[in-house]
Amino acid sequence: MANENHGSSREDTALMSHSPGTSHQNQPSSPKPARLVQDLPDELVQAGWEKCWSKRESRPYYFNRFTNQSLWEMPLLGQHDVISDPLGLNAAPAPAEMGVGDAAVEAKSRKRRLSEEVQPSGNSVKKPKIDMPAAQPTPNSSHTPGTPLLKMWGLSPEDKQQAALLRPTEVYWDLDIQTNAVIKQRPSSKVLPPHPEVELLRFQLMLKLRQHYRELCQQREGIDPPRESFNRWMLERKVVDKGTDPLLPSDCDPVVSPSMFREIMNDIPIRLSRIKFREEAKKLLFKYAEASKRLIESRSASADSRKVVKWNVEDTFSWLRRDHLASKEDYMDRLEHLRKQCGPHVSAAAKDSVEGICSKIYHISLEYVKRIREKHLALLKEHGLSAEAEAPPEAQERLVYCFPVRLAIPSPPLPNVEIHVENNVACVRYKGEMVKVSRNYFSKLWLLYRYSCIDDPSFERFLPRVWCLLRRYQVGWGCQSGLELPQKC
Repeated sequence: MANENHGSSREDTALMSHSPGTSHQNQPSSPKPARLVQDLPDELVQAGWEKCWSKRESRPYYFNRFTNQSLWEMPLLGQHDVISDPLGLNAAPAPAEMGVGDAAVEAKSRKRRLSEEVQPSGNSVKKPKIDMPAAQPTPNSSHTPGTPLLKMWGLSPEDKQQAALLRPTEVYWDLDIQTNAVIKQRPSSKVLPPHPEVELLRFQLMLKLRQHYRELCQQREGIDPPRESFNRWMLERKVVDKGTDPLLPSDCDPVVSPSMFREIMNDIPIRLSRIKFREEAKKLLFKYAEASKRLIESRSASADSRKVVKWNVEDTFSWLRRDHLASKEDYMDRLEHLRKQCGPHVSAAAKDSVEGICSKIYHISLEYVKRIREKHLALLKEHGLSAEAEAPPEAQERLVYCFPVRLAIPSPPLPNVEIHVENNVACVRYKGEMVKVSRNYFSKLWLLYRYSCIDDPSFERFLPRVWCLLRRYQVGWGCQSGLELPQKC
């Protein structure tokens, strides 16, 4: 619009005006718009605005002689001067027609429409046909992560500790990304829904099972259980387990765990440790010889095995009494020789006992799984639910985008679970049993729950399910105190 009055030579000549006392000679001509009767407010006049006439459009417009800005409408009194206030810090805010959230949503939808309108190139690779599963949830982006927390947990903003959960965390989890992983369609799972009462029972029985394992190792073999061997046993068993419990093994083949059997046998007759000094090597050699003799005498071994072990042990004792100037390397060489001579006979004598330990732990676990399932079924029956759910329809042989596991059995009403914050740590408590997790990871769990759980639209079961999840991790790794995940990612 400014170009129409200042770009044409004819109009510039017609609209040209001269100030008093200005000569036509030796002065360059500067075009100016034709002025009209000025009826503008004093504030606009002082800001450089004047009312002019456009011959091409046959209508008045407004021109600023300081900034060369042209407007069809009368400038607002609160409009800022781009020279004295380029950022508009002193200007009055203009009325917004839409909020920030609406503008962001509109911009996001505009980008999505533009990306959908882009046509694929001619050399694009043909992709297989992929169907979207009907049960896959659509992320609810209309709610911010902090907004529904007050409604679903019944929290009041006045409570400072619980309101601290709604503050932004140090880590931002961007989970609003659609998956590109493709899988074959799968039916709903028949796993029983989680419940805090069931997790309490599982926690108690798991602690008892660990205690049984320790007592069996001490009573039968005279050793402490190998460090972390129980955790490795659970991991190994769950690889081949076909049972119904998510943690304890109940349907494994073979019954005797190769991992647990191997680790116990490595510590028989005693656990060997790293040696740094000469006196430690001498003491270790003596203990190994003494433990080998005691084990072979207390087990049903063949006469040849007893003879070989006793002869090598007596020879080691006589060498220890005779050689007082031996070095650390001498003692370690003697220990290695004794292990080669007595190790196979000692292992053969202890094999049946160690297999009995592995078998007994497995059968105790099987019995505990039955008790846990009975407790779970009783809770479902109290609320009129049955574990014998209808058989899910056969999954069709088609490719779908990856989606979370769906439970075929509905969840019963869950009890109330408390939560509070201590030093940026979320503490979730049920019946005095508390588990802890960093707020960073707590916010991640909340976002994952929003995007994955379609059976809880009001988010009333979030806290009980989080407590069950953290308690299950806690008992799985043998932590008897509150579980506290790292504070930094």
